[in-house]
Amino acid sequence: MNDQEAFAIAVEEAKIGFEEGGVPIGAALISRDGTLLGRGHNMRVQKGSAIHHGETAALENSGRLPASAYKGATMFTTLSPCDMCTGACILYGISRVVIGENKTFLGGEAYLKQRGIEVVVMESQECQDLMERFIKERPEIWNEDIGEEERVYSKESK
Repeated sequence: MNDQEAFAIAVEEAKIGFEEGGVPIGAALISRDGTLLGRGHNMRVQKGSAIHHGETAALENSGRLPASAYKGATMFTTLSPCDMCTGACILYGISRVVIGENKTFLGGEAYLKQRGIEVVVMESQECQDLMERFIKERPEIWNEDIGEEERVYSKESK
């Protein structure tokens, strides 16, 4: 499986999440030999979960694998990974993270690089458009997802 095919899986997962009313972040975990290990999307809303982000869903859906299965693997994700998902990639020895976009949210890319993980940003307008639409339509869910307090602005505070 090449990068474009693997990235397309992550985008498909993000769209599924959006259609389900959840945060549109998708991921696909691909082994060093090009095999799909797991795929998933953010399910925090759908499952009432605190930790079911796109990347963690892809890891969960890969099942229980030996550490060697993750060595040399690539995590494809539609959005820059948060601190939790960055840590999961480091913990499992994933060697490469391919990111759809990092304009709507910039996660732990610098830390991934510091830990020797290759980071590739696709600058996908499709991913950015989907996230911007979601953030505009569901800001309270987005803020919750990234651990922010919902901001309420009054006319006086603007």
